Amino acid sequence: MTIATDQNSAEFQRGWEAALQAARAWHEAQAKKVIVQARRSRFPKNLEREAEVHRHSADMMMTLSPDDV
Repeated sequence: MTIATDQNSAEFQRGWEAALQAARAWHEAQAKKVIVQARRSRFPKNLEREAEVHRHSADMMMTLSPDDV
């Protein structure tokens, strides 16, 4: 039984891109959530730093390739 590597490669690429989009969306949502918490907090600096980490992670998601894993 032979498997078409082009089809598997295309399916893998679609899955990879979907996973990256999901991870990016999660990090962006976490950043927004933490910013809202920071506005309500008496000590917002730590939360602002956490939001920045999530924003940076969301930006870096698109630079990943399967070889990085």
